Amino acid sequence: MDTQFTGIDQVSEQLTLALNEEQRTLFMEVIEESLRLQHRSHLFNWLQRGFQCLLAHEVVVIGVRGSERASYDYEYLTSSRYFGDAQFDQVLNEEDGLVSEAFTRWSKLSMPVFYHADRPSQQYNHYAVEQVEPERMLASELKRFVVHGFGNEHSRIATMIMFGRLSLPANAQTAHLLELLMPHLHCAIEKVTANKCSSVLSTTTRNGRVKPLSKRELEVLDWLQVGKTNWEIGSIMEISPLTIKNHVQNILRKMDVENRSQAASKALKMGLITRKQ
Repeated sequence: MDTQFTGIDQVSEQLTLALNEEQRTLFMEVIEESLRLQHRSHLFNWLQRGFQCLLAHEVVVIGVRGSERASYDYEYLTSSRYFGDAQFDQVLNEEDGLVSEAFTRWSKLSMPVFYHADRPSQQYNHYAVEQVEPERMLASELKRFVVHGFGNEHSRIATMIMFGRLSLPANAQTAHLLELLMPHLHCAIEKVTANKCSSVLSTTTRNGRVKPLSKRELEVLDWLQVGKTNWEIGSIMEISPLTIKNHVQNILRKMDVENRSQAASKALKMGLITRKQ
């Protein structure tokens, strides 16, 4: 429930939210380090150093959407042996995935949303708490988590991020810290996304920009040309259908085409793949 603050209450809250000297020093170091990020491995290392001291976590799920697409592309980083591909697929399931649900909730509130099994749902002035059934949270292997984002449907690039197995409490201080970090996270993710393929073949779109295709995306393209579904490709490549879906979305964007058939046809013409017999 939102409440109205008096002038004294507002000053008191601002003092409560202010970073202490150690946090301010770490915050400036984290910002400075973010300027040097170039690749996905750099992002992981950045999140494990000073950033970890500010916002301790073990799992990150990142969603990125360009203005030309309605859907997000997702990936995850983890230092926990309990969270892997199976949990990633589960929490992002469009029908009942916990993180998918949380991202939808954030898009309506536009402020940090914490998910706990032992806290009642409540909306405050700067953040919200959502209660989750203990069994559901246990199955996700996230313990407790927070989501936030940057951008909307009008943004050239929008990002959403989830920090799981979070050590900090769900309160205004943690929410404020995440809001301070989010613009720098967004810029870092945008930069890393643009440079994340290092060992690749490339396609050139009609606007002349080079769009790299990874070896895994080329393998997916090879199966798209014979009409395989995401589920069938996932079974062949021994990865999840959701991961295949993300690869397909990346392929369509990079090749500047609208559907799977166009992607396969263009790849054949460019010699990126060969026709299967």
